Amino acid sequence: MNRRTTLASSAAGAVLVALDGTVLTVAQPSLQRALHASYAQVQWTSTAYLVAVASLLVFAGRLGDRYGQRRMFALGMLGFGVVSAAIGLAPGIGWVIGLRAAQGVFGALLQPATLGMLRAAFPPDRLAMPLAVRTSAIGLAAAVGPLLGGALVSCLGWRAVFFLSVPPALGFGLTALLRSGPERPAASSAPLDVPGALLLGVSLACLVHTLVALPAATTATAAGLGGAALSGAAFVRHERRAASPLLPPGVIGSPAVGAALGVLVAVSASLFGTLFVETYVLQRRLGLDPFDSALRGVPLAVLMVVSAPLCPPLLRRVGARCAVATATAVLAVGVLVLSRATGALAQGGAFALLGAGFGTVMVAATHVVVRRADVAVAGVAGGLQQTALNVGPVVGVAAGTALMGAGEGTALLVLAVVAAAAVPVACALPGRDVVSITHTSADGVRPGVPARR
Repeated sequence: MNRRTTLASSAAGAVLVALDGTVLTVAQPSLQRALHASYAQVQWTSTAYLVAVASLLVFAGRLGDRYGQRRMFALGMLGFGVVSAAIGLAPGIGWVIGLRAAQGVFGALLQPATLGMLRAAFPPDRLAMPLAVRTSAIGLAAAVGPLLGGALVSCLGWRAVFFLSVPPALGFGLTALLRSGPERPAASSAPLDVPGALLLGVSLACLVHTLVALPAATTATAAGLGGAALSGAAFVRHERRAASPLLPPGVIGSPAVGAALGVLVAVSASLFGTLFVETYVLQRRLGLDPFDSALRGVPLAVLMVVSAPLCPPLLRRVGARCAVATATAVLAVGVLVLSRATGALAQGGAFALLGAGFGTVMVAATHVVVRRADVAVAGVAGGLQQTALNVGPVVGVAAGTALMGAGEGTALLVLAVVAAAAVPVACALPGRDVVSITHTSADGVRPGVPARR
């Protein structure tokens, strides 16, 4: 698969997942009425997907490293498209929930592969711009998704939003499967750490389910968090003893990678928690309808699309440390402004700060995670990045939900602190001298020898 096709496929996979989440949110009220479902059942159409995808992302990345990223991408896209069509034909809410869990499995297969394919196709010195294109595409999907979903639901009903995914999923999946040359997996001889995958999956599933269910009974919350902690501790113990761990020490042991993942969790938690709280501000306190409230947030998507391609030259000029720390601070300021803003102009400016900050962090932090991973473990690196971006929003929305009783302004102030707390974490990221336009020794180029162009 050539680089242009790889980039197009990677962006398409990321957009497909982003669109699926945004249009489903718009379609849920109509789905609830049509299938006579309870609110809890409708919530499970999102929860089932989140639990499945979050618990499988890292293991799916390892499968890509062993059997080939393109194969996992093709399987994920084809499965995602077929299940989307099945959801559109589902006769009842139980079928929708079960199929959404299956869709999460295929989503877990394709998401790490979208990053693993880029790492395999592009040398490290040219990886930032493809990541920027991918991020811009996600931002565009975030802007178009609610409007497109609303139009489809209004004209054709809730089933249409699921049929929307079918043509691109099948088209790109078949292209990846049939129109590419033979793929040589980067780590075909590495044994699969199935016990580690199960322990990590159980830990993440317990964590995500508990956070999504908040506010819940204290006993249920304690049990869920306890299960996540116990299985997480068992996972760490197993990984230290495993001959071929699920998380290679070269990936998870890097301070830069750990810092980048931490920043992604904190920033995405702050952003999505803020969007959750601000929806109530716009629609309940200010009395805007859903369409007008969506328009207030358009600057976020626009600045995310614009800031992403500006990030690669920024990385070359100042390095990931300065770029991520500054962008994280910008996002925190945006949340602070929103905590006080009531007018359209102030809110638009705050949303613009959120988009500029998040778009830059997405590209720069992802660049650190994926670039520093060897091609043989690029899938695992992609799985970790995607896990951070799935867990972070769940944490943010849970925090926003818990803080709403204290008032929207207080909730936003706390979420701004969450983002600000990630600024010192960014200091562990590489500086300008590390993020240089050279290949690393892991890519077969000796240190100090200029890389061939």
